[in-house]
Amino acid sequence: MGMEIERKYIIKELPQDLQQFPFHAIEQCYLNTHPTVRARKEDDEYYMTYKGEGTVSKVEYNLPLNKESYEHLRAKADGNVITKKRYLLPLNEDAFSKEDIQSDPELEKALAEKSMKIELDVFEGAFQGLVFAEVEFPSSHAADVYVPAKWFGSDVSEDKHFSNAYLSSINEKEIDRFLNNNML
Repeated sequence: MGMEIERKYIIKELPQDLQQFPFHAIEQCYLNTHPTVRARKEDDEYYMTYKGEGTVSKVEYNLPLNKESYEHLRAKADGNVITKKRYLLPLNEDAFSKEDIQSDPELEKALAEKSMKIELDVFEGAFQGLVFAEVEFPSSHAADVYVPAKWFGSDVSEDKHFSNAYLSSINEKEIDRFLNNNML
């Protein structure tokens, strides 16, 4: 079991060279939203995720699935199936001050290993046109002092309406209203 420390942002504009970055094709469905129990297909990998309560920081763990198990769970899922491409972009160079890096050994290690990425989710299907960026951090301190990339918009980490679990639960009329208010 691990701790996920993550911030989520609405995007003001897409990076011009987006197609040069690697991406994962993701399909996910929700069996429960409080706490979150999700089944996900990521490329050719399948797993179930449990996420505890919280916004920026929450308990999270993954269990591997095979294709048959995933499809069985998908058939039992409630609400909307979320489909998206997740592009993996390098972290913006101005993300942290030197002082913040030096004061946080976990952050310093993650930056040295280049393990931190911007995960840019470009939604498809019912949520076509919606784009979020997420950054996962090695510590709460790093999440607190992170300077977002210039092409990021508002930080929506604390707003449950921007969680994929919430999006899975809304109806077609609510989807249209959400997209009209939050698309690029």
